This record gives sequence, C-alpha cells and structure tokens, in this order.
Amino acid sequence: MKLFLVTKVVPFIMQLFVRFIYISSKKVFHHPKIDSKEPFIVAFWHGELLMQPFNYKRIRPKGKVSAMISEHKDGEAITRTVEYLGIDSIRGSSTRGGAKALIGAIKELKAGYDIAITPDGPKGPRHSVADGIVAISQKTNARILIFNCRPTKYWQFNSWDKFIVPKPFGKLEFFIQEPLDISSLEQKEAKELIQDKMLLNAMK
Repeated sequence: MKLFLVTKVVPFIMQLFVRFIYISSKKVFHHPKIDSKEPFIVAFWHGELLMQPFNYKRIRPKGKVSAMISEHKDGEAITRTVEYLGIDSIRGSSTRGGAKALIGAIKELKAGYDIAITPDGPKGPRHSVADGIVAISQKTNARILIFNCRPTKYWQFNSWDKFIVPKPFGKLEFFIQEPLDISSLEQKEAKELIQDKMLLNAMK
C-alpha cells in the first residue's frame, strides 16, 4: 500500500499541483537562442528543481531530456512526478549508483539527447558542485545550460537544499544562460565557474 502511494498517488497529486502553480502564475522567460540539434547538459540547483520541466519545455518543446535522480527511496516520488511532466530519468547520483548514472548520461548525450543534473544533489551541501557534471561534460564535449527559476511568492522548506515551492498566482521568472563550455578547464576551475554562473540568478 505504501509503495502504491509513493509511486502512483503522491506523484499524480504532486504533478497536478505543480501544473496549477504554473498555469496560475505570470511567466517571464529569459532564454538564449540555442542550436536545436545540439545536446546539452541542463544544470539547476536541487532546491529549484520543481518548475524546471516547464523551463526546459519552453526552450525545447519537443526535446527529450533525462534527469539524473537519486536511487534513494526518496527519489522515487520525484522520478514519477517528473515523468508526468515529460522528463525521463537516469537513476543514480554522486552517493549511490554513480557509475551507472554516469554511463547512462554519456549514452544519452551521444545519442543526441539532453540530460539534466543537480550538481548539489542529492544531499548537498547546498549550492555546491560535485565532480559528475564536469566529468560528463568533458567526456562528451557537451556544453552546459544553466537553469534558474525565481518566484515572487513561495514556500521554502527548512531542508538542506532550502527547497522552493512557488505559490499560485505569483510571478515566475525563468532563466537560461548562454551555453557554457568547460572543455579546456581543469576540474577545480570548471567547478568554480559552474558554481559562479549558477549562483547569478539563484534563490537565496
């Protein structure tokens, strides 16, 4: 019964609520022009992930993206929820199933599809950048698209990631930066650059 609630009922209700937030809000998009055929690594902070499927679908209405989601049990509800919103998943993270997720992400990019990653997930520290995003980018020569979402009205959880849930009937500002190329950088330099860029429009 619990498994049914986690995998079916809760995700269905969650995606309905997320759609209602989006539909009821005023939207402002700050998006660059991108190559429609170039596969990208989409990066956003764990605490801002809730509305990012809409950010992605706005810039790539027919695009295919797979999100790297933790194999921990708490990742199951998120996986099912984002599937309702048109996002596939690659299970695994920096703390569990990492090698499998890395291989899966590289395969997706080489097949011409996008992947999405939260560099500070699944357990933080908040607004940190783990090694995975650099490894994937440099092994595939895929550039990085940095996503942010800033709501004017929101609830903020007292969790490690300060998870943001926008309130209905507010304004959502969606940001996507120009594609970031880290192919020529050392790992430490690349991680610092990604972090700096991701913090430009981040929620505090």
